[in-house]
Amino acid sequence: MTVLVISPDYASHLLPLVTIASAWRERGERVVVATGEATDSIVRRFGFERVPLQLGRGSNPGVIRADEQPQEEDTSLRGFFDATRLGMVPTLRYQAEERLTDLMWQPVEKARATVAVVEEVRPDTILVDHLAFSARLGLTAARIPYADVVLGHPSALPVGNELYGFPATWPAAFEPDAAELAALRDLCERVSVSFTAEWNGALAVLDPTAEPSASAFSETGDLLLFNYPAELADPARDSSMPPHRHLGSMPRDDSGDPEVGRWLASSDTPFVYVSFGSFLSVRDDVLAVVAEALRRLGDLGVRAAIATGSGDPTLLGELPESWLVREYLPQVTLLAGAAAAVTHGGNNSVTEAVTFGVPTLVLPFSTDQFAGAAALERAGLGLALDPNALTADAAEEALRRLLDPAFAGRAGLAAIAEGLAAEPGPDRAHRAVGELSAEAGLAPGGHPALAADGTPGGHRLTR
Repeated sequence: MTVLVISPDYASHLLPLVTIASAWRERGERVVVATGEATDSIVRRFGFERVPLQLGRGSNPGVIRADEQPQEEDTSLRGFFDATRLGMVPTLRYQAEERLTDLMWQPVEKARATVAVVEEVRPDTILVDHLAFSARLGLTAARIPYADVVLGHPSALPVGNELYGFPATWPAAFEPDAAELAALRDLCERVSVSFTAEWNGALAVLDPTAEPSASAFSETGDLLLFNYPAELADPARDSSMPPHRHLGSMPRDDSGDPEVGRWLASSDTPFVYVSFGSFLSVRDDVLAVVAEALRRLGDLGVRAAIATGSGDPTLLGELPESWLVREYLPQVTLLAGAAAAVTHGGNNSVTEAVTFGVPTLVLPFSTDQFAGAAALERAGLGLALDPNALTADAAEEALRRLLDPAFAGRAGLAAIAEGLAAEPGPDRAHRAVGELSAEAGLAPGGHPALAADGTPGGHRLTR
């Protein structure tokens, strides 16, 4: 049995996907990863094979810097970073405008390259990042069944009257202007129409007999998996989706860092883990405010572990000797022992914090981070503040609430953590593929992608 994982060349996308695939490796199956060169070290670290497949013009091996990207991607990233300083709606507008030209990079070429990889590897099961649109287009056109893995918040797959890029919900700390929201929704509608036309145009080239999509953002694979805890999901949205499974989270084993190990062993004093991920770490102005709030918690004896990423660590001010501050920190290792966390609200950060029962302060900047923050807020498992309006006073108050043993969300976090520990995400994924394959009428143990003669061996399901 062979499993093929298809991912863009970004660490934040690849890490949860290869963690999912580890469930197949542990059962003695072969795992092949199709991605770009920048994340080759991650593939090798997991002991998997890699075949080259570059699905976008940019890449990110772990910490992203605009000046290390191709010129167009550099310009796009700098524009995005500038937009995050203006607030929620301007950021979402910028991202929506970028999507008018930048959602599928060389779609026909990359779709064909994806099918060529399938023909070379001849997998029994295919796991694809939902946002790898060109790859999914190729599999759709070739009628090759695959498991569609939504790595971000479930809202990445719009249902009902939702629009991709327009938040259906956001935290209470944000009060967007109604007219600005209406204009953003109009823009997202234009993006949806434009993207569907681009999808259908490429699909017609790849397979002239294919039925055009009514809404390309709502297209899914034959099997649908969400890297998200069911306990945080919106039941109303769930009921509107195709058959699917929630996997919980994909915390990987990133232990083995000697410096971190020594720091953890040096004291049993509680600590707060802080990270804005590989992209938003550039917002070191907000990180500096968080650092000041943490210094004010000295009466609690709290330490801090701060990942600065691409930010400037000198902006954080004087750092207590007991703190651990580095460009990159092993997130899973530190969350496993943290008393609280501060994050931008990326899906990996949110789901991994929940996995270890860690109360979280979310400072969302973009995309589905607003939805992730709102979900934690709604469930009473964390707090959310506007990063652009953040003060040290507000951050300190929020952290004191989260660190309080009486914080009301602790019981709910403990229950979720217990469930995820009983059946980790990769095992849930392996079981879900079998269950959904059976429901879809595919082989219970997988879904052969190619027939013996090398032609597509699966079938597309009627949706």
